[in-house]
Amino acid sequence: MQRVAQDWLVLQLTHGSGTALGIATGLQFLPMLASPWGGAVADRYPKRRILMLTQTAMGLLALILGVLAITGSVRIWQVYALALGLGLATVVDNPTRQAFVTEMVGQADMPNAIALNSAIFNLARIAGPAAAGLVIGAVGTPAAFFVNAASYGAVLTSLRLMRPGELHPVEPVPRQRGQLREGFAYVRARPQLLMPMVLIFFVATFGMNFQVTNALMSRQVFHTGATAFGVASAVFAAGALAGALLAARRRRPGLRLLVTAAFTFGLLEVLTALMPSFWLFLAMLVPTGLILLTLNTAANSTVQLGSAPDMRGRVMGLYMLVFLGGAPLGSPMVGWVAEQFGPRMSLLAGGVISAAASAVIGLLLARRRGVGARDYLRPAALARMVA
Repeated sequence: MQRVAQDWLVLQLTHGSGTALGIATGLQFLPMLASPWGGAVADRYPKRRILMLTQTAMGLLALILGVLAITGSVRIWQVYALALGLGLATVVDNPTRQAFVTEMVGQADMPNAIALNSAIFNLARIAGPAAAGLVIGAVGTPAAFFVNAASYGAVLTSLRLMRPGELHPVEPVPRQRGQLREGFAYVRARPQLLMPMVLIFFVATFGMNFQVTNALMSRQVFHTGATAFGVASAVFAAGALAGALLAARRRRPGLRLLVTAAFTFGLLEVLTALMPSFWLFLAMLVPTGLILLTLNTAANSTVQLGSAPDMRGRVMGLYMLVFLGGAPLGSPMVGWVAEQFGPRMSLLAGGVISAAASAVIGLLLARRRGVGARDYLRPAALARMVA
């Protein structure tokens, strides 16, 4: 909700500047470049305590922006500063939260718990913008910030009410030199971790910018308001919900599923960019959201399940780096392309890059395993993925 309300506020303050929108998004995700450090923090200290601190900070930042917006005193530099602050809290919160889910369940339930957590995490990234768009259209931009700030109370209450004796904590790793280098070396030596991270970097950086592109498509291409923007986000979330439910049913995912989902997502994004009417645009957002959620969940689960418990925080820090850390590059670029060549071109370029990256990774994996590349991209693989 914070992301979409922030984006809409930037558009209001700058009279629709795609470049300013990209800068705000980039500043929020700039601290993600330090995600490996956040992962190291997650390995060193009790994760529940870290989450209580980071969630408190994020709630306060949302409250401050809501007060500035409702009083009419907000300026664009303040939005930029608060977006950066949110990114600083998130850089520790994300890998800690991802790794903490494995401490909430036993070893036998870990694969399903990771899949559920990944599905919820990615669904929230899509459902939140949908809720924010509807709230903005009905009540106004400041209300979205206040609702988001209040929601952190539920998170903190949940963390507080957990019974520590029923958790399955991993022994904290003592602080010592070289832990970040150890995390990089660990991932580099394991193709089952490295390949998904490379693939998700290209898809997340260039293809997964729907918070930016949906706003620009709604406002500049189809000339609609915040309510229609909220509808577009809600439709996208509906497809993502279907993907989340499918992901929760699936057993341990494989690299073939990742490549097939990424390639399909790229094709669907290209088709979405070419839709001539707002209603056809909405229709294409449903399968696009479904496949995107499938891809994100499979990537997250593959990386977590392939990591040792004492390395999981640092591995997830690296994963969050490639998943969100490309936004400082991708979001301003998407905003600039949309401003110079139109929002359709920004969507089109993201889809082409995502499909091309998945094809290259598929070829590399096929070569390593000595099978045909078509085995990674064939329609039958997609049918099994959705079945």
